[in-house]
Amino acid sequence: MRTKQELSDAIRQQRRAALIVNAKSRRGRQLYTDARERLTGAGFTLVGTYPVDEPGELERSLDAAVALAPDLLVAGGGDGTIGAAARLLAHRDIALGLLPLGTTNNFARTLGIPLELDAAVGILTDGKVIDVDLGLAGGMPFANHVGIGLSAEVMTRTPPPLKRAIGKLAYPVTAAALTVSHRPLRFTVRAEGQVREIHSHQLYVANGGHQAGRPIAADANADDRLLVAYPVGGRTRRSLMGATVRNAATGHRRTLRHDPFLAVGELWVETDRPAPVEIDGEVCGETPMRITIDANALRVMAAASVVDR
Repeated sequence: MRTKQELSDAIRQQRRAALIVNAKSRRGRQLYTDARERLTGAGFTLVGTYPVDEPGELERSLDAAVALAPDLLVAGGGDGTIGAAARLLAHRDIALGLLPLGTTNNFARTLGIPLELDAAVGILTDGKVIDVDLGLAGGMPFANHVGIGLSAEVMTRTPPPLKRAIGKLAYPVTAAALTVSHRPLRFTVRAEGQVREIHSHQLYVANGGHQAGRPIAADANADDRLLVAYPVGGRTRRSLMGATVRNAATGHRRTLRHDPFLAVGELWVETDRPAPVEIDGEVCGETPMRITIDANALRVMAAASVVDR
């Protein structure tokens, strides 16, 4: 495998890239053509281009793009698209380029990738290759987060006709309906000799600095060999709603030293009843589950000024 510097040099000099855009993301269909034109205008040779708009097509397109052995795979879309690309590119000699075209764009925000298309393309042309951590949940790599509790139940119980009718608004509508009858979970989190008992409707384990488009904590990032576990609220539904609002408003001021955060390299999560687990927005298994860090697993394009740990 090439060094990061060698891969950076190859991207700058040869400009061989593949482009995959989720045309069903919030701005994907509108910006697919723009992205392709910006990249070719910047001197990239696109060995493959894939506008994805059908279920199941993303994974096939990613496999096809990787088979072309580009130096850079550019993924445009939301966190689900970026997460799928990150899983496939883990420990490969291909850098991931991000065009944040989704709603929350958590991974791009964590890496400091601009949300404007021209500025994001500028990172691909003038930036450098760095390596960042991925998480592993039950052996499945993830870029952003693991959600246990209400968020996973929302993923499994949002009716497909509602999603077709109102799009992503279907998720908060379903969450509001489920919250009325949702029973809190008792989480047992074991890490580094500690045991924490938590009563809450929701537990997140994040690999990075943003959740729902907002900072988790001022010092959380995707290159620190740490996972950040934290509940959202306590036993009552009122505390769940209050914590959601409070986290959004104060995340940029908090640090990982403060409650309710547990920042560790590995943890084991159990619940008092089997609970579904969503990994970067996809439901994949249930508790109990081991979650750990895969350090420096992914190579990505970032700004030349970024410090690579």
